[in-house]
Amino acid sequence: MNYSGIDLHSNNSVVTVIDEADRVLAEKCLPNDLTKILAFLAPWQAELTGVVVESTFNWYWLVDGLQAAGFTVHLANTTAIKKYDGLKHSGDETDARYLAHLLRLGILPTGTILPPEARSVRDLARKRMQLVRSRVTHVLAIENISARQHGTRLSNALVRDLTDATIDQMGFPADVALAMQANLAVVKTLSAQIVLLEKRLAEKVEARAEYALLKTVPGIGSILATVILLETGSIDRFASAGNFASYARCMDSRHMSNGKKKGTGNTKNGNKYLSWAFIEAANDAPRFCNEAKRFYERKKARTNQTLARKALAHKLARACFHILKERKPFDMTRCFA
Repeated sequence: MNYSGIDLHSNNSVVTVIDEADRVLAEKCLPNDLTKILAFLAPWQAELTGVVVESTFNWYWLVDGLQAAGFTVHLANTTAIKKYDGLKHSGDETDARYLAHLLRLGILPTGTILPPEARSVRDLARKRMQLVRSRVTHVLAIENISARQHGTRLSNALVRDLTDATIDQMGFPADVALAMQANLAVVKTLSAQIVLLEKRLAEKVEARAEYALLKTVPGIGSILATVILLETGSIDRFASAGNFASYARCMDSRHMSNGKKKGTGNTKNGNKYLSWAFIEAANDAPRFCNEAKRFYERKKARTNQTLARKALAHKLARACFHILKERKPFDMTRCFA
């Protein structure tokens, strides 16, 4: 059997095919043109165990195209792959061969390839997060302008109610008022787009039973339930609650030997969006749930605020795993026993 690895870049891809002895059978740098890549791999398709593609920012078109053409595709988790540091020479060709080599050995760290429809909805939720963060930047800019000119910051509520007319009445110099009005215009545009995206996301997830179940968890509302549901995908891909919590970056990363800590692992392994969602849930849960508040206060007394919040996020992540796995609502006793 043969194995293929593709080192994917923004404008080209190095495609290699190796055999059971790691001998290179074919190798070429090709433009990011699906037709040319498929034509190059076609003579080897019948004997290929699989094709490995790096999980880069632009992998969708290549993975979807290879799968549609009948290839078995593996998405390499690049954050979990560490190359041998003793190599004197390395390049795109050696990277492609190394991906194929890991596949041949059966030790390739892989990521999940969601169906295109599921990816598009998930990416819509990520776009909403991007727009919200951008809006916060412009709201803070308005508050900072006010603080520089008048010595006091405007509250978020006042910023939301601002108009061009009210800014003109604040007595700012003309150029300062124009700068604030520019920020305000962007805030209003972003707000309109955020509402539009939230409406579409609600249409996609509200009919799913898992969405309603996730909202039974303290601190998890409509937005967080949407993010958790879409970023998780199929819960069956996680063997245990610990695996899911680790994927959500809610667990420590450490290397142990003979009962002693020898270092830390790769903290970037996992899903940063799930991590954000569970930390946000841990921020809100103590406000609405006495059991969550007691757990948080107890942890904070023994450690500190940051670690206590992380511990509560871990609790909520494990609870969400069981909710999605068993399709049952949140059990307060089971979570905070």
